[in-house]
Amino acid sequence: MKRLLFAALLAACPLVAAGAQTASPYPPITMPLKIEQVPGKPVWYSTGNPGIPGKDNEGNTSNAGFVVTSDGVVVFDALGTPSLGWALLQQIRKITDKKIRYVVLSHYHADHIYGLQAFRDHTDAIIVAQERSGEYKDNDEIADEKASQRLDQRRAALSPWVDANTRVVPPDITFNERMRITLGDRRLTLIYAGPAHSSSDIMMMVEPDGVLFAGDIVQNSRIPFMNSDDVSTTQWLHALAEVEKLDPKFIIPGHGRTSTEAKQAIGFTRDYIQYLRDRMSAAVQNWIDFDAAYNETDWSKYRDLPAFASNNRGNAYRIYLELEQSQFKADKP
Repeated sequence: MKRLLFAALLAACPLVAAGAQTASPYPPITMPLKIEQVPGKPVWYSTGNPGIPGKDNEGNTSNAGFVVTSDGVVVFDALGTPSLGWALLQQIRKITDKKIRYVVLSHYHADHIYGLQAFRDHTDAIIVAQERSGEYKDNDEIADEKASQRLDQRRAALSPWVDANTRVVPPDITFNERMRITLGDRRLTLIYAGPAHSSSDIMMMVEPDGVLFAGDIVQNSRIPFMNSDDVSTTQWLHALAEVEKLDPKFIIPGHGRTSTEAKQAIGFTRDYIQYLRDRMSAAVQNWIDFDAAYNETDWSKYRDLPAFASNNRGNAYRIYLELEQSQFKADKP
């Protein structure tokens, strides 16, 4: 049924060829995107600033990329403002005149989706996400972020690049566990990995190249954000084990450095999560107050990393609550 839906959508969407338009219809960025190619592969990526979104980095904190096949382009993630999405689109135009066929979203968080507006307004690409992306709204109590609250926050923090005209663009197609896109000479497997960092986490494996777009499941040398209601560090650790089994030759994380040493990148995220779980688990089991547990923990290994000040305490508290809830269920007769 989903294959038939794909075919119908492709037939109904006349795809726009690479255009010559270069003047930005959005407030222009002042720091150009740096696009790099995976050595020897038709895969390109942009690496964002490892900190949190702010005016100093113009909201460019997440990674994104694209695959050029013999039959068109597949984009993975769209960056954190319409201006950045437009800049990514222009970089694609410089590299290829092939049509942009799909934009795949790793998950519905603001720093990965606001750039969708540029692709929706200026291409006919089909937007693909995991089905729980539909929870990204305001009246759902289990949503990762309340959409309008986050948009208001970013309009203040990222003005003028996020403004009154910025909007959340929904996906055209969603899937549950796995989805395969075969486009020209490339196979792209979309894999649901959540709920971990978010409810709708997915990864995209590019074959035969062995390149993995890991989304926020992997965040290399940068403190992840995990202080939202449906974060599950248990599932996150399971997802990281699944990533390791894929044995990618090159990994593009959602934040932080890309690497040919996938196990090292995976290990950084796994070790950080496990460290927090071990310390907070000991506190919960010994009935130690969170503030005391946090203050007594040795953070020297992570203190100097990007986003530590903004994310670490909230992460530890979220895990403390997660483990406290598990302990309560275990103790309940």
